[in-house]
Amino acid sequence: MAHRESREQLVHSMTKRGGYILHEDGTCEGDSPLLFCGLDGISEIVLDNIKIPSERKELLIPFFQRIKKQYGDPVALVHDMGVGVLMAVEEVFPGVADFICHFHFLRDIGKDLLLKDYQGIIRHLRKHNVRGLLRQRARYLEIKIDQDSGVIADLKAGLEHGELNTASLERIPALATYTLIHWAFESSSESRGYGFPFDRPHLEFCQRLKKIHRLLKSIMGIHLRDKAKDNRPFIQVHQLLEEVLADKELNESAATVEAKAKVFDKLREALRIALPEGKNGLNDDGDDTDIKTIEKKVTEFRGWLVSDEKRKEAYLKMIEQLDKYWEKLFADPLVVNTTAGQMLITPQRTNNILERFFRGEKRRDRKKSGTASLNKTLKTILADTPLVRNLENDEYLKIILNGCSTLAERFSQIDDQIVREQLRHAEKNREKIPPEVKSIIKQADLPEKMYALFLGECRMSANCHLL
Repeated sequence: MAHRESREQLVHSMTKRGGYILHEDGTCEGDSPLLFCGLDGISEIVLDNIKIPSERKELLIPFFQRIKKQYGDPVALVHDMGVGVLMAVEEVFPGVADFICHFHFLRDIGKDLLLKDYQGIIRHLRKHNVRGLLRQRARYLEIKIDQDSGVIADLKAGLEHGELNTASLERIPALATYTLIHWAFESSSESRGYGFPFDRPHLEFCQRLKKIHRLLKSIMGIHLRDKAKDNRPFIQVHQLLEEVLADKELNESAATVEAKAKVFDKLREALRIALPEGKNGLNDDGDDTDIKTIEKKVTEFRGWLVSDEKRKEAYLKMIEQLDKYWEKLFADPLVVNTTAGQMLITPQRTNNILERFFRGEKRRDRKKSGTASLNKTLKTILADTPLVRNLENDEYLKIILNGCSTLAERFSQIDDQIVREQLRHAEKNREKIPPEVKSIIKQADLPEKMYALFLGECRMSANCHLL
């Protein structure tokens, strides 16, 4: 309520910076409602929030209308490619510069391109339980090597100098196999913090299994010295991988993802954001390449796609997405007038500002609650809870205090009856499942019972009619 009462001062503050750029995005977990936020990309102040079942146009329009009424038209809009969002902003903010976030654009294109085959990799790896079997083998080998520091040092020295100590030959196979298994599990370390489709740890795991399989095959093909008697660890893991990697569908899925990922990574390079070698994760705002240069690189990439008929057909959906959103991706930078003079802003580079915001909120809540899932939290919190984060902004805090020395003093100026009414209204709108319903839905045979219930009801109605 203090936030809304400070609307005029907030508008004045944003006007001094040249206006506000409205970033919009939402977050949810499981079957929780969507917490949807509107944030000013220049000051990074949360302007408004709403909890809705989904990003439908009909639910978003009133939210955007409220922001427009409170703060006027933004300088620009930045969002993902959600259909509901696109239609809602078009209706509420006609004529306002509208941008598609480059990061979200890449993520959506990558998911469309890779997800089906990537899920195939995951499904087939699980079918063979390869991780479980390798862990089992690693535990057995761990007992066998018993943390022998001498043989570990020999292996490390051998890897550095390319020659093994003959005294350790009998114990090396167990340790080497143990090390290779954990190297395969280390595939997740190749992830850069962007999430799928930028990071593809299951594909990396599969690629590492293939390398280990080839290596073991080569080792077993070499004439081993007489002292190296126990090569069973090599043989056992080789046999395990032989079975997994003989899976034709797994190999096809992996090969397809590898090929498509190369094309997707070329687009990442052209857009100069979330680069394959990047390590910034969601903190990546893209490099400083100007938008015209980026547009030129993406134009060249598109030309490369269509230069070959077979490639054009394979990546037709990607081409269509590029063409559909081209203007929103490569609009000229905005010139805004601030109290310090004119400033150039390129809003479409990233909407990660909200991704980072949600990630921070979730991390804080997990730390407080000790639970991994925020499903219940998102169901029960007030929609305006994210406004609290604004208090970390000194200028915002000064505006909210409105001459008071503390928040307690400021809050004492707000009518407590109105506060209670607002809380009652929020409580009424929370999505809560009654306890009685919760006990019902836990029944595994609920559909059968429902069928029997309504079948009996139908029979009773028919008998009554006959009577």
